[in-house]
This record gives sequence, C-alpha cells and structure tokens, in this order.
Amino acid sequence: MTQPTLDRLVEISLEAGRAIMPHYESGGEAREKGDGSPVTVADEAAEEIILQRLREDGVETIVAEEAMAAGKMPPPADIFYLVDPLDGTREFISKNGEFTVNIARIEHGKPVSGVVYAPAINVIYAGDENGAWRADVVDGKVGTRTPLTVAAPDAAVRVVASRSHLTDETKAFIDRFTVESFVSSGSSLKFCRVAEAAADLYPRMGRTMEWDTAAGHAVLKAAGGEVYTLDGAPLSYGKRDGDTFANPHFVAAGAFDPFALAA
Repeated sequence: MTQPTLDRLVEISLEAGRAIMPHYESGGEAREKGDGSPVTVADEAAEEIILQRLREDGVETIVAEEAMAAGKMPPPADIFYLVDPLDGTREFISKNGEFTVNIARIEHGKPVSGVVYAPAINVIYAGDENGAWRADVVDGKVGTRTPLTVAAPDAAVRVVASRSHLTDETKAFIDRFTVESFVSSGSSLKFCRVAEAAADLYPRMGRTMEWDTAAGHAVLKAAGGEVYTLDGAPLSYGKRDGDTFANPHFVAAGAFDPFALAA
C-alpha cells in the first residue's frame, strides 16, 4: 500500500492544529485520565481529525494516545502510525505554547517519517529519508523550509531536558557530562532542539510512551541524530510486552556517541 507522503502528514498536522487553537485561546478545561495524566477536549478533537484523515488515505494501523486510553489497541503490523494529537498537555494548560501535534510512521520498528507541529508558536518540524527541515507557519501555511543538521560536540554539551519531568535520575545522568548550557523545554520540541543543532543532548529517565517520542525521533534521525536506550541500542517501536507501548529510559543525541563522551 502507498503510504501518505511527508507533505500529507504536514497537512494533517496543520488541520489538527487549527482544531486545537480555539480551545487553547479559550482556556479549555482538563480532566484526569486513568493513568493520572491530563486530557482536554482539544486532545480529542485533534485526534479525531488525524485518525479520520489517515484512514481516508488508506492507513490501516494507527496507535493513538487517546484511543489507547479508551482501550482501542490495533493488532500488530510491520508498518503503523503513532499519533499524539497534543503532546505536552501540561504546557497547553499552563499556556506557555510548547505543546505539539505529533504524527509518525513506523516501519519494522524504526521511525521513518514524522511531523512535530507547535501551533501556538507557529513552527513545524518534519523529516523522512530525504532529510529534516524546519519552517515557520504563517497564516496557516508552511513558509520557507530550512534544512536541519545536528551538531557533533567533542567536549562540552548543550543539554535540553523536560520542563515538567526532570527526575533525579536524569539530573545524575547530566552530571556525567561537561555541560556548556542547560535549557528546559516542553513536549517533543526537545528532540527538535537537538535536530536543529540548538542543543546536543536530551536525556529522559522517566516514563514516556511511544507516541510521545516517535515523531520527534523521526525528525532527529532525519537530521543525522539518534535516540538510544541506556544500553546504547537505537530506541525501537512496536513494543507490546508488559506495559504496552511504554519506552525504556533513553538519550537523544546529535552526531556523537553520548555514552563515549560521558565521564
């Protein structure tokens, strides 16, 4: 089956962003899901659009955050899509703008195409086998696409980490490096900061799910970086054993081996 192009995924993410913004501007209320994480009407509206558009394009297997929370898990597939309609719900609620629409295609466990769109700050990142790019979104349209290439530090590193989930274990990992700068950021934008060479390292020793990371991972990989588990292997997708679709701890990095550089 022919898969939606990256440009098509961009179009879908823009439409989802348009559905989110009225709720953002009006201060939509949040409620708590069974796992204790927040969800808003905006999450659900965006996910409905993304699922509808992907299915119209013939996509059969989609793993989406809110559908999974409702117990709707698709059967295994070699090619499937991971969707987080509103990554960074806490950022959405706090109105700092750092939330994103995430759509990624997975093939045989690897993220091969992905889009990360931040509608409140009007920036979009995308990547596939042809490379990664960043663009501003003006009046709902994607502007000039700037190609992305990761950095390759050989000493001090610039670290980006979670604003809402900075654990003691993450801090301990960061302490193993000579740190030039440290910036907190929300949602999948952390992967994008590394992809655009604004940071070198993003460690995450805390709970994440595959839909949280896949799109950002795809952009970073397309820019020349990688996301590793703590044993040095690339982070893979389609994990269904035990805690379904849960990620292990990971480290996202530019064009260098973060474990070799750590003290």
